[in-house]
Amino acid sequence: MTIQPMKKNPSHVALSALMEESNSLPSPLLPQSMIQQWNSLTPEVKAALIAYEMNAPGPSKVSSVSSFTSVTSSSDDSGEKTESGTIVEEDKEAGTKVIMTPLERAPENVFEITKTTSRKSTEVKKTSASTVTTKTIISTTTKGWRNVFTLPISYDVNMVQNGSLLDPANLQMLEATGVHPETYNRRYAVIDAAIDAVYGQRIQDYFTAHGIKLHTTVINGGEPDKRPEAVDKLLDAMCEYKLRRREPFLAIGGGCVLDIAGLAACTYRRGVPFVRVPTTLLAIVDASVGVKNGVDYCCAPMNESFKNRVGSFYAPSACLLDTSFIASQDNRNISNGFGEIMKLALVRSEDLFEILETHGKGLIESKFTKCASIPDGVSQRVIDLSIQIMLEELGPNLWEYNLERCVDYGHTFSKLLEMVPGADIMHGEAVNVDGFFCCLLSYLRGYVTMDTVERVFKCMQSLELPTTSSYMKSDLAWQSCKDAIEHRNGAQRIPLITGVGESIVVSDITREEIDRALDLLAKFEHQKSGE
Repeated sequence: MTIQPMKKNPSHVALSALMEESNSLPSPLLPQSMIQQWNSLTPEVKAALIAYEMNAPGPSKVSSVSSFTSVTSSSDDSGEKTESGTIVEEDKEAGTKVIMTPLERAPENVFEITKTTSRKSTEVKKTSASTVTTKTIISTTTKGWRNVFTLPISYDVNMVQNGSLLDPANLQMLEATGVHPETYNRRYAVIDAAIDAVYGQRIQDYFTAHGIKLHTTVINGGEPDKRPEAVDKLLDAMCEYKLRRREPFLAIGGGCVLDIAGLAACTYRRGVPFVRVPTTLLAIVDASVGVKNGVDYCCAPMNESFKNRVGSFYAPSACLLDTSFIASQDNRNISNGFGEIMKLALVRSEDLFEILETHGKGLIESKFTKCASIPDGVSQRVIDLSIQIMLEELGPNLWEYNLERCVDYGHTFSKLLEMVPGADIMHGEAVNVDGFFCCLLSYLRGYVTMDTVERVFKCMQSLELPTTSSYMKSDLAWQSCKDAIEHRNGAQRIPLITGVGESIVVSDITREEIDRALDLLAKFEHQKSGE
């Protein structure tokens, strides 16, 4: 990227440079008489002629000149303001120069732009007598406007004192639903059916205690229900409730419900605020802390379903995390949550991995409640580390402009595993099968030792996580690699560990490697298989 403050008319600078270049060539492109006539003109007349040619009517002005080299600035800045406030951006590699002039009523956001694009080409013609090299530059100048606006993103992920969220004395949930006139005594919430069955009355009582009528929509929170139809149901309910443009609503449930609610929030009235209240271990450490929302989509012409194919990047207004909800889950669902925690440990934190090795099994059995066999602070340390790692990785890259993400570990092969018709495998379980398979790929590449592989395998088994699946076959695994190229914009970008807590991203995994890893996978004595 090169930048040059404009001190002269840009067309004057460019064409004058071309004339100087032409004069310096062994065989001038223009007849000497024409060059002499040009040189005899005063600078003012030259400038007027050039300005007239460059600004002639029409959408763009194209010129073609042979056998010269253009002159460019050597500055490396991405943009520079002149004294008049004009901003000049020049990209030598792309051959573009943009002159941005701020408009009076919105000088920080709206600019009138003039964009010049230059394209170079070289043609070599050989004859028996000589070789003729012709260099051509085609310059195109267009005009328009540029709107610049930085979207402010800020949301708090709040840890709530264990078990206190539904206590009327705790105002966090009430305050999260926004500031309203005293006479506005209603709120809206979408609630996971499984949570409504256990906590529905307590949630209603919380708002009743504050003189507020809570209107609710209850939806199923299973993966099969994470479809566009669920979003439609929620949008219908919002229309009936007449949700206001700036009125936050509550989304209470597991990751699927939070995904559905987030997508509905993004589209209703082109965006309304919503508050996430995750109620599963998986949702607490994963779905609640980022800005992604999505549903699975069935493509009718292909008769095929795609994981999270329809979605958005849309931040919640707040997240309220109360780990006491975990106690309502069965062991399999808690273990499912550890699939995402294991992922984070493998790619980022040996400290977290060591906690899982030592206390993971006990945390499942105790359901993250106080237990004599688990030292105080351990369960909260697991939650805190997991959320902090996720936020550290997501925060600088919320819109995923950088597609080489270590948190995509376990999310290459798992997508197709989860979408196998009739497969009884949960998200965290599929992530773990994927994660162990990638561990074997790391071993085959020499990134980790077999001791590391066996250590990881033992820890995964202690967490009651599946390490293989009967659906994990060569065709599915290789199709996953091809799908990754599509999803990650032209490259596999598959994270692999180089040690516990360390990772890299690779894009050159072959079908042969896949098959070798599958052969190795079959040699392990798996206690649990994701089916």
